[in-house]
Amino acid sequence: MKEHFKSGFVSIIGRPNVGKSTLMNRLIGEKIAIMSNKPQTTRNRIQTILTTDDFQAVFIDTPGIHTPKNKLGEYMVKAAVTTLNEVDVLFYLVEAEPFIGKQDQEIIDKLQSIRTPVFLCINKIDGVSKEQVLKTIGVYRGAYSFAEIIPLSAYEGTNVQALLMSIPKYLPEGPRFFPEDMITDQPERQLVAEIIREKSLHFLDKEIPHGIAVEIESMSKRENAEIVDIEATIVCERDSHKRIIIGKQGQMIKEIGQKARYDIERLLGSKIYLNLWVKIKKNWRDSDFLLKNYGYNGKDML
Repeated sequence: MKEHFKSGFVSIIGRPNVGKSTLMNRLIGEKIAIMSNKPQTTRNRIQTILTTDDFQAVFIDTPGIHTPKNKLGEYMVKAAVTTLNEVDVLFYLVEAEPFIGKQDQEIIDKLQSIRTPVFLCINKIDGVSKEQVLKTIGVYRGAYSFAEIIPLSAYEGTNVQALLMSIPKYLPEGPRFFPEDMITDQPERQLVAEIIREKSLHFLDKEIPHGIAVEIESMSKRENAEIVDIEATIVCERDSHKRIIIGKQGQMIKEIGQKARYDIERLLGSKIYLNLWVKIKKNWRDSDFLLKNYGYNGKDML
């Protein structure tokens, strides 16, 4: 390890659907956080680790900051906001718009009371003009004193290397928090559940994904074969949602399982046998007990 090695935590914040998970995956070069064009995809804080010769950055992908409508929403916002004073650097993602919307203004108001260096990351510049990016810079520069302002495209990778090169300046000197070959601290069962939820987001109607959770009932390697058997349940809130998730003659749940199987096999490095079930738990998003069961720590909402 170099004499002046640096290490620290970097939180990625922003309103829903601005590309936080896409950026984190791009930064570490692996798909860890699930991605979807539907808002509120990320529900937990997800940590990934990037280790170079000079520094180790632990990235925290947070849920989008929004106005919550239930206890799950309260948990998600709490998970995002509590990182503001706990990290060494904040990446605040916005889109290239010549105005500051209500949600972004609320985020900027929260930033006024913290001392953490904040990078303004203007995402999705691949789809807008240079003039629009410059207007966005001007508007946000007048609203807050950012440590760095970096226009980028998380999807295309544009300027992501410049963002990485700016990080060490703001990290303290210190040892690695994690082994150099480790890229996430998330348990395999949680990653598997998130992959299944991602594929559900992809296939299901707009309203249903916010009312589903995925529970891994069992996950074990067969004794005499390189196969991992996984039993998982997709939890929904209504009878009508259950019928949609299963689909006509089971076609929808079959497609979800087929798409999930490919990513899970890449994650585990093994063939898998995935058995998916669907069950109804009405109003689970407002139940402290069920939220905890499905991996959302209710204590964080207090």
